[in-house]
Parts: sequence; C-alpha cells; structure tokens
Amino acid sequence: MEWSWLSHSNYLAAFLVGLLGGVHCLGMCGGIVSALTFSLPAAQRNNPANLFPMLLAYNTGRIGGYTLAGALAGGLGAAFLSLGELESVRHGLQIFAALFMVALGLYLAGIWAGVANVENAGRVLWRRIEPLGRRFMPVDSPAKALPLGFIWGWLPCGLVYSVLIWTLSAGSVANGALLMLAFGLGTLPNLLLMGAAAAKLAKFTRNQTVKQVAGLLVVALGLLLLWRALG
Repeated sequence: MEWSWLSHSNYLAAFLVGLLGGVHCLGMCGGIVSALTFSLPAAQRNNPANLFPMLLAYNTGRIGGYTLAGALAGGLGAAFLSLGELESVRHGLQIFAALFMVALGLYLAGIWAGVANVENAGRVLWRRIEPLGRRFMPVDSPAKALPLGFIWGWLPCGLVYSVLIWTLSAGSVANGALLMLAFGLGTLPNLLLMGAAAAKLAKFTRNQTVKQVAGLLVVALGLLLLWRALG
C-alpha cells in the first residue's frame, strides 16, 4: 500500500538527520574508520586512490546494514498498523517518532542525554553481533571492509535508533528500507572524510557550538515531523 503522507520530503528529512548527526557519527564510528585507515600500510593509507575503495566498501556495508534494519522495522510497523485502527495507530507511531527525534536533537546538542539509555539497551544485542566483525580483521582489502561495515552498522547508536523508530511508521518494508537508506547516505560525507582528514574533523566536531547547532537543527526537524503528524 502506498502512503500519501510518506512523501519525498521524508527521505530528504532523513538524509538531513544523517548529515546533521555527523557529529555523533564521528564519535560512534570515527574510531572504527580511523582504525581501518591506520591499519593499512603507509603507502596505501596516504594514497587516496588506494584508500577510497576501502572507505567506500566499509560505508557501503554500513549503509546496507541500516537499509536491512529499516526494512525489518518498516515491516514490523506495517504489521502493527494491520492489527489496529489504521489511522489512529499510524498517527501514534508518527507522533512517537517525532518526539524521539526531538529527544535525539537535545542529545546531540548536549542538553539532555535521555537517548543514551536507548544505546545502553542496544548493547545487549551488540554483544552477540560484535564478535562476528573480528573475523574480518585486520582489514586489508575492500572484501573485508564490506562485511565489517555491515556488522558495525548495527552498533548501538541513538542516532540510528531514532530514525529506526521513525521507520516504524513508514507503512511498508520498502518504505522503511528507503528511509534508512536516505539516512545512511546522509551520514556518508562525514565518515568518508573521516578516513582522509581524521584529525581536522575530530577537532571540528568537538566544538560545542557545532554540536549545539547540529542538535538544535535536528530538534527543528523533529518538531516539523510532529507538526505534520498532528496536522
């Protein structure tokens, strides 16, 4: 079923959440990308033509993990919608997702850390998944970086979980997958640059003003989603 309320603007909003949440992405995944980069021989690490395929493979796997999670969440949300009064359940999921997005923005801005509790809950699952990634280390080829990225895409992350909750209201497996794909593409610029300019980006994203501006913009997106849900 096509959902008129899931317009292209939702995908753009998901992309912007990923882009603005880059300060959090660099904190959560930046260490992994740095380790992947610095594990390479100096000649390969310092040659963009050799480094880029590694980073692209890692991030392709990571976004693939997000997309699969979005498909699962979209399917689960669709099942919930089929069980209840369609319109009321849909609005409830949208409102919940919008409020969680506001909470995420406050978390990114350093104002309220409630979303961190969601990350802590996700560590239960992560403890079972994380050992699989060790099979692909050390990462010395794109063939290893791709599955490692897929596994690390399931790292407990309030940013990812916030968009997944939003995805519950997507209405279908396909819409859920597309929403998380758009989000993943939004995170891509920051993490691709992380491999090439780790030191400069780390300093930039530690800036409190940068964190607050990015977080408050995510709050604004959450309020926009809430307005649309209540409208």
